[in-house]
Amino acid sequence: MINALEFIGRNLIGSLENCGKVMLLIFETIYHIGHRPKLKNIVQQMAHLGADSLPIVLLTILFTGMVMTVQTAQEFIKYGAQSSVGGVIAIAMGRELAPVLTGVVTAGRVGAAITAEIGSMKVTEQIDALRVMAVNPIGYLVVPRFVACVLMLPILVVFADIIGTIGGYLVATLFSGIGSYTFLNSIKIFAEVNDVLGGLVKGMFFGGIIAIIGCHKGLTTAPGAEGVGRATTSSVVNSIILIFICNYFLSLLLYR
Repeated sequence: MINALEFIGRNLIGSLENCGKVMLLIFETIYHIGHRPKLKNIVQQMAHLGADSLPIVLLTILFTGMVMTVQTAQEFIKYGAQSSVGGVIAIAMGRELAPVLTGVVTAGRVGAAITAEIGSMKVTEQIDALRVMAVNPIGYLVVPRFVACVLMLPILVVFADIIGTIGGYLVATLFSGIGSYTFLNSIKIFAEVNDVLGGLVKGMFFGGIIAIIGCHKGLTTAPGAEGVGRATTSSVVNSIILIFICNYFLSLLLYR
C-alpha cells in the first residue's frame, strides 16, 4: 500500500514539475519573440516544418474526405437528404477533421523532428556550447520553431480544407450520383466563414503545442541515443493527446 502511494505521489510530482517547466518555456519563448528574432531562421523553419509537411497532410486529408463521403452519402440519399452532403462535408472539414488531422500528422512528423534535432544537440553538448558563446538557446532554437509552427499550421489547414472537400466532391459526383451543382450549392447554403476561421484558430494553437512540447522534450532529453528515442516518442504522444484535449475546449469556445 505504501509503495503504491509512493509511486502515485512520485508520478504526480513529476507531472506537476513537467507542467511547470513547460509553462516557464512558454513564457520565456514569448519574451524572446518580442526581442526581434532573426527572420532568416524563422523562414528556414517555416520551409522545413511547414512546406515539407504539405504532401503528407494533403494525402491524408484527401482520403479522409473521400472515405467520409463514402460512409455518409448513401445514408443521406436513403433519407432524401442528398442536398445536404456537400455542406456536411465542408463543415466537418473546416471545423474538425482538417485542423485535428493536420495537427496529428504534423505532430508525428514535425514534433518528432524538433525533439530529435534539439535532443541530439543536448546530448552532444551543442546547447552548452551556445551558452558559452552567450547565445540564448531559447531565442536561437525554440523561438524560430515556435513561430514557424504557429504560422504554418493554419496555412496547412487551409490546404487541407480545400483538398478534403475536393475528395468528397469527387466521390459524391462520380460514385454516389450526386450532381455537381447540388454538392456545391449545399456548401454555399450550410457552410459559413466562421467554420473555416475556427479551424484556423485551432491550427495556431495546435502548432504552438507541437513546437513547445517538441522543444521541451528536446531540451530535457536524457543522455545517450536511447534518451533521444524516448524523448521523441514522448513528444509525439504528448502532443497528440494535448491536441485532442485542446480541440475539445476550443470547440466549446468557438462553436457553442
